[in-house]
Amino acid sequence: MSEAVLLDLIHGFCPTCCASLLEERAAEPRVFLLCGHDHQNNNSFTDASVLSGSSVQVLDSSSTAECLYRFKQIVDGLNLSLVTVLTSPQGRQVLSLYQDLLFTAVYTFDYEVKSVDSTCPSCRSLAHRDLPGERVHEEVCAFLQQLPALQGDVRTLASSLIPDCFGHGFSTRTGGVSYIPTLSSLNLFSSSRRRDSGAVVQENRRRLALHAGFHPQPLHFVKVNHASDVWVMGKAEPESYDAIVTNQSEVVLAAPGADCMPVLFADPVSMVIGAAHAGWKGTLMGVATATVEAMVTEFGCQVSNIIVAIGPSVGACCFTLGREQALDFHRIHPDCVPDPQSARPHVNIRLANRILLEQGGILPEHIHDDMMTDRFCVTPCTSCHPEAFFSHVRDGINFGTQVGFLWIKKNWKTEPTLSRQDGVELTE
Repeated sequence: MSEAVLLDLIHGFCPTCCASLLEERAAEPRVFLLCGHDHQNNNSFTDASVLSGSSVQVLDSSSTAECLYRFKQIVDGLNLSLVTVLTSPQGRQVLSLYQDLLFTAVYTFDYEVKSVDSTCPSCRSLAHRDLPGERVHEEVCAFLQQLPALQGDVRTLASSLIPDCFGHGFSTRTGGVSYIPTLSSLNLFSSSRRRDSGAVVQENRRRLALHAGFHPQPLHFVKVNHASDVWVMGKAEPESYDAIVTNQSEVVLAAPGADCMPVLFADPVSMVIGAAHAGWKGTLMGVATATVEAMVTEFGCQVSNIIVAIGPSVGACCFTLGREQALDFHRIHPDCVPDPQSARPHVNIRLANRILLEQGGILPEHIHDDMMTDRFCVTPCTSCHPEAFFSHVRDGINFGTQVGFLWIKKNWKTEPTLSRQDGVELTE
């Protein structure tokens, strides 16, 4: 038995034939009729026999995208993932397009294709409708764009160390449309293992871009491998890398984080930037210093000119490792492990990165992290602030993702100075 049955009335079946199909599914606990508002009105969809049974729910919103989005909300609220779809051959083609945009691999769709009754004139007329093709994508995007923001407006953190010739920021979790509790609301990464679809994440990225000022440029994400490989943009792109460096303007680099550190690098003299994802593994492998080395060797940067901003990440207050892994951080500096005798010692991965960067030649005053107390903090603990940030440590495997982003402005001298007051108020 399916967890949910979706009967497609829009793409092939008239209400009379639909009633027959419903009788076959009378034992199913959750049956949904996909009819749409316009289709229901045009076909006088009021037959009580079709709607009989308390398990039948009618999806009659103004568009197919909205109908399926509401269906997904119900399914997610019940923590269901197996859906049987009763539809026509044409309906399968159309609904598969919506499925790809609004759902992920977490969900299993089993399509039971029913041939249209050739003796039914109503079904025959429905079967000859044109396929929407690209209009499906346009419809989904238009629907998502009109959704209200959840948890307030988009808000970002900005480092006062990074000059205004660069655009940059660190995202928070507010202002997006993701509704899954641990992903709400500005989740910026879609995973096949989680319920936030690619279309929803793209809408969240669009809203961030509009807020931060880089729309319609896309975010160029690092392809995380928890290592230390650096991609020099313009060269052949590796399959995976945890850092990017470039001297191209109007290219927006992005490093994700959900406890791991998004680290931004900027050289205002050579006009070179970098973005790195530094978790505990990447920290030990030296991803931060590898990024600096790439800026120096590939673009001739002087280490003394490079500014580094370490974004929201898990603090030593909340992050622990096994003793063997913690010992590796203790070797970097004893202060990185405040309680080395504990069964699972706390580890300060931010301090470890600061020490490694300073050893690599970065000036201490050019590193904006939680140790720089005379400036607005851009490195709060993600686990301690559920109202503002996503956290793997706190939320488990269904965590959302925030990002650090950075780009070189084109013709920046003609633009107004960016405000440094765009922050979030955190609670202790």
